[in-house]
Amino acid sequence: MTARKIKIQKTNGVCSLCGGVFGKTAMKKHLMKCLQKHPARKSSGFPVPIQTRLFTILVKGSFMHEYWMYFEVPANSLLRGLDVFLRDTWVECCMHLSAFEINGIRYMSETDEYFKKDKSMNYLLEKVLRPGKEFSYEYDFGSPTYLDLKVINEREIEDSDRSINILARNEMPVVNCDSCGKIAIYICRHCSNSGDGWVCEDCAPDHECGEEVLLPVVNSPRVGVCGYSGVT
Repeated sequence: MTARKIKIQKTNGVCSLCGGVFGKTAMKKHLMKCLQKHPARKSSGFPVPIQTRLFTILVKGSFMHEYWMYFEVPANSLLRGLDVFLRDTWVECCMHLSAFEINGIRYMSETDEYFKKDKSMNYLLEKVLRPGKEFSYEYDFGSPTYLDLKVINEREIEDSDRSINILARNEMPVVNCDSCGKIAIYICRHCSNSGDGWVCEDCAPDHECGEEVLLPVVNSPRVGVCGYSGVT
């Protein structure tokens, strides 16, 4: 694996529960307290409460730690559902293959004769994860984006909401144009591996690689890779 260099400074994030602003490390401590103050998700409405285990997970770019997110997911969700969430939120561009690696075992988005030793993603999170467990995710084996994940907490509440809830996410980083220092709104897919290629609107027409290879600057560790132009 080759590390992508990047010029972004440390980022803060916003707690979705209370609106507080914290850095990545401080956010973990904050969320442990804030979840106790705001424990409810969606009540089942049944006479007998349905208890649900929830995992709180931290995910960050393996080589781009400035991009990070805390989210809460039901422990009885499938790995496949977590894969969909990560694709939709952070990495999807061309329906590439993806894989989790947990305890040295790869769980693939698709399995065939080329991946005979790998397992599918049809496994419950609670069967392969536990609090404190660290694991990894790879999207696109040709131009890969690597993510590190860790289960930092679990709790059990009455809940009928099967969705994955984002608890906090880094704010959109601000990067300066390599040429003039203004705020960059584009990144060159050819230059991004070296940490260069950040381009403002005024300098875009003069970029040496051409405007056709410029991608929008987005809030994702896949910024500048393949054809990714996800939500900012």
